Amino acid sequence: MARTPSNMLPLDTKAPDFSLFNPLTDSNTTLEKAKGTKGTVIVFICNHCPFVVHVNPELVKIAQEYESKAIGFIAISSNDVMHYPQDAPDLMKEFAKENIYNFPYLYDETQEVATLYHAACTPDFYLFDAELKLVYRGQLDDSRPGNGVPLTGVDLRNALDNLIGGSPINPNQKPSIGCNIKWK
Repeated sequence: MARTPSNMLPLDTKAPDFSLFNPLTDSNTTLEKAKGTKGTVIVFICNHCPFVVHVNPELVKIAQEYESKAIGFIAISSNDVMHYPQDAPDLMKEFAKENIYNFPYLYDETQEVATLYHAACTPDFYLFDAELKLVYRGQLDDSRPGNGVPLTGVDLRNALDNLIGGSPINPNQKPSIGCNIKWK
């Protein structure tokens, strides 16, 4: 299992716009349509990564909890499905349904969006404010498959709570660790 860290896109970076295929709706979804009014979490994931499978329950819990607080969540898979067919859009649809995603899970076929966001691993978390400026990037928490640390989502939750409450977000942020994005 690879252990690739986030690239840590600079804070205050404006979220690159996108329109990506949503296998659940069989249509494209844009950042503008899916963003939250107070903030937006964009997370790069895939179906098969053990790091994603590990954090998925907490990701779903956080998305459900913060949806009522005007935070939008968007998941994106950018993996090369020719070499990793388990990440194909039809299986993304099944994965989203099985995991009860209340947010769009989009397919970045060209990998252009992952490149624009400097995404490196799955999962790779980004939190943007209401103006779509980056305020947090990095890990969900310190839990990793097999390390015995419980899932809490504390790092992302703290950033979300501070954003919603208007408090400063600590700029000292830890990169996420996960499987590398499967580039073409």
